[in-house]
Amino acid sequence: MDAFYASVEQRDRPELRGRPVIVGADPRGRGVVSAASYEARRFGVHSAMPIGRAARLDMEKYAAVSREVMAILAAFTPLLEPVSIDEAFLDVTGTEGLSGDGPTVAATIKARIAETLRLTASVGVAANKFVAKVASDLRKPDGLVVVRPGTEADFLAPLPVSRLWGVGRVTAEGLEAMGVTTIGQLAAVPVAYLEARFGSSGRGLHDLSRGLDDRAVEPFAPPKSMGAEETFGHDHRDVERLAATLRGQAERVARELREGGYATRCVTLKLRFADFSTLTRRHSDDPTQDGLVIYQRARALLDRIPLRQAVRLIGLSASGLGPAEAGQLSLLGPDPSRRERLARAMDRVTARYGEDSLRPASVLRGRRRARPPEDPGSPLPST
Repeated sequence: MDAFYASVEQRDRPELRGRPVIVGADPRGRGVVSAASYEARRFGVHSAMPIGRAARLDMEKYAAVSREVMAILAAFTPLLEPVSIDEAFLDVTGTEGLSGDGPTVAATIKARIAETLRLTASVGVAANKFVAKVASDLRKPDGLVVVRPGTEADFLAPLPVSRLWGVGRVTAEGLEAMGVTTIGQLAAVPVAYLEARFGSSGRGLHDLSRGLDDRAVEPFAPPKSMGAEETFGHDHRDVERLAATLRGQAERVARELREGGYATRCVTLKLRFADFSTLTRRHSDDPTQDGLVIYQRARALLDRIPLRQAVRLIGLSASGLGPAEAGQLSLLGPDPSRRERLARAMDRVTARYGEDSLRPASVLRGRRRARPPEDPGSPLPST
């Protein structure tokens, strides 16, 4: 979907059509842009650009529209793999008799989304996921790019190496030092040389540069991780405030785990400091979906990090996900089944009254400590 959040707003608010639209946090703070319309991008605005203090968006409308988009896609094939709220892969192999070939399906999908939802989508058609993804990005907005089988290498050759999955800033700089700036130039480098330079990822880069990608579309692939993070209005070193933020994030992640029926083995703590340097630490243990246990693991990681700089952002993520078993909420507590019943009851309350209806007392204490001195009397939410 093209500039998804901004496009939904332009659709629902006619006065915004044709105008620069930015969806994101309060521009007086320190959050980021979640989406920018194409009119806004002409001014250099782009997603993930800092915009002010991070503010939680109301995702319900976007999630509802996303479900409508995915329902349209699912009408063409059961082999549908959503990869985000506004992007998916479809395998339409063998559906020609019902819907036509790939380009025909792509054109029909675009027309149906435009007619039903009054939104535009860009589609790439190719013999594999990687090339289809690259093709979908080339002619936004409202694009349709078809790469015929056998032409993948020629299609990719003139594009910059940054288009390849797995090529970030460091890898791109390494390739540039070798005189490699385009995908075609990379394809000409012997694979043995790339493996010697980049290790096990060298062969993968070489395969992608030639348009080779054998990964299947996975309709029911479980999420790889779940997480939450927050950018503070002011950099600080208040450990108790950091801990209180982690406590709330742990509960939020735990709710998502329980909703999806997952448990996590690995908890990752992320800190971004005043100079924008970022540090991550991980802890792996028995699977859990208990917010308290997730917090305790993250807190143990935090306590081992010397805060030589003030902290700008803190985040927590859960990975190594697997199916949750009954009574597996917390393997460390004296009564796992009791904690599980309590957590499920809390989930029902927050589902009905919102996330802020129930919060650990430590979160409120952390907010009380963080109250700015010039506003000592501002009320705190009660539960």
